[in-house]
Amino acid sequence: MSLPLHVTSEVAPLRQVLVHTPGDEMALVSPANKDELLFDDILFAEEARDEHAVMTRLFRRVVGHHDAVLQLSDLVRETFETEEARASYVQELTDLLPERNFEAYRAELAGLGQEELHRFALTGQAPFPVSAHPLPNLLFTRDLAAVVGGHVVLSTAARAARRPESALIRTVFRHHPRFASFRDALIELDDEVSFEGGDLLVVSEKVVLIGQSERTSLGGVVGVARALLAQTAVEHVVIVNLPKQRSCMHLDTVFTFANESTCVVYPPIIEGYHENVYELRSLDGDGTFQMHVHASLKSALETLLGHEMTFIPCGGDPVSQQREQWTDGANLFALRPGLVVGYTRNRETYAQMREHGFHVVGAEDFLQFYGDGDLPSDGKIAISLEGNELSRGRGGPRCMTMPLVRE
Repeated sequence: MSLPLHVTSEVAPLRQVLVHTPGDEMALVSPANKDELLFDDILFAEEARDEHAVMTRLFRRVVGHHDAVLQLSDLVRETFETEEARASYVQELTDLLPERNFEAYRAELAGLGQEELHRFALTGQAPFPVSAHPLPNLLFTRDLAAVVGGHVVLSTAARAARRPESALIRTVFRHHPRFASFRDALIELDDEVSFEGGDLLVVSEKVVLIGQSERTSLGGVVGVARALLAQTAVEHVVIVNLPKQRSCMHLDTVFTFANESTCVVYPPIIEGYHENVYELRSLDGDGTFQMHVHASLKSALETLLGHEMTFIPCGGDPVSQQREQWTDGANLFALRPGLVVGYTRNRETYAQMREHGFHVVGAEDFLQFYGDGDLPSDGKIAISLEGNELSRGRGGPRCMTMPLVRE
């Protein structure tokens, strides 16, 4: 079932999501290359796959149809069925990574068949001595693109290790038959700037947040803002200027929505910084804007949305806040308003959520209890996902998901 792309909220009921279950590429991360590949540790790939499988089972159960979860690996393979798509990918890869000298192997790469090129794209392995890295960060599909309304903002990754992912997702959206009717709705930035989807949160049809972070440059922020204000229903783009450090590489590592009026936040950054929030307002629909400075993100949201916001802290005391932000306690993914999933290990964050009326339940218990029965349509539920391996990759449930369709 090919659903029309549509996302106008962080928390509206999920209908379809793009993920990538760790594959052979994750087993190619080693002590010698982990730093270059942006990993702090080596994941036990089999255990990470099992944890990811529970997450996708949860999505399918809540959404309730077989096409709820799309696997990026499958879309890449299907995209590579045509010679045109394969050639387009090779061209994109060559353009995005001139320093890798893929140009010298252009003919050989373009001559690979569907399965061979699929393997090369994910693992860097080819039947000739081309130098390429595996793509273990494909696990974090959120960063590849962002659906805003009916448009898709395509990424330009900040780090060379992730630039091949940008080449892949551009090729998929341009050439996969599933997205044929959305070719004119693709928003592409100059390769000189960087933008990653973890820095974009869709608050409502008219309000979007963008983090200016370690991974999304000021040029990327302005480029995305201009395009959204000119081409979509968005009227307000709120920019949050973040510290440029790995611990908060994207806005969604320190701030996510649990429902329309409740967010889980990392207080030292979201509440500890002031006058780092800038609103760009559309003037006449052609991409021009005026800027307004807000005292804080909370005040900006309350002004634009017209209601009070509740910020739940990630962690409890200052030390647990640091620990649980590092393990993605603030990186929740909403399946509907008030139904969110995060990592079990962030116990202090769940304690804070309980104090705000959330019922906390394990993912396996949730699946077993509801089975084939009716799911709760309202109420506050925080589902805890075992993610001891996945969390070592430095990304939570929101990082691992790219919503394509929400109600």
